[in-house]
Order: sequence, then structure tokens, then C-alpha cells
Amino acid sequence: MFTALAQDHVRNPRNVGQLEMATHYGVAGVPGEGPFVEIWLRIEADLIVEATYRTFGCPTTIASSSLAVFLAKGRSPGTAKLISPEDLCLLVGQIPEGKEDCPPRVISALRSALG
Repeated sequence: MFTALAQDHVRNPRNVGQLEMATHYGVAGVPGEGPFVEIWLRIEADLIVEATYRTFGCPTTIASSSLAVFLAKGRSPGTAKLISPEDLCLLVGQIPEGKEDCPPRVISALRSALG
């Protein structure tokens, strides 16, 4: 079962959509060909000032993506790189069987954006 925080992020996802003034972009998976996550970041003076995502995925991917960009925003890129799939699993709660690949995919997209 998802945590109350994860349920809220599924019902009310934050920071969804392409970021117009993005300075960094990362993707995991192939958009339009199965599960994917895209993440856009705007980094200024070594600080992530904006972070957004897009996914065509299940509730686990939506919660993980929304939480990941929420966690990354306001941090330095170096600190954001420390966010792990295990961190997302703790925040999301019980990951449904067969969806264990969702948090690692989200972190892969975040790290791709961070370089």
C-alpha cells in the first residue's frame, strides 16, 4: 500500500510537463515505446530552481517521478544525485509486484538530467 504522501502525489502530481526554460534534460526509457520518464531541470548558480517531469506510466511511476522532482528542487545538483531508488521506495511505500523497476527508472532519468 502506498504511503499517504505517495497517494497524494498520485492524485495531485506536482511539477508535470515540459519546462520551457530548462537547462538540463534527462530521459529513461523511450517516449512512446513503453514505460518512460523525462525530467527537465533549470539550474542556476549550482541550485536546481525548477524541476518537472513527464511520464506515461502507472501510479508507482507517477508517485516516484513527482516525489523525485519535489526532492530535487532547491538542492544542488551534487545533492540531488544522492537521491536513490531506495529513498523513493521509502517515500512511496509498498511497491506493487511487477513495478519494482519504476523508482530506478525515475532515478535514472534524474541522473541523466544531472549529467
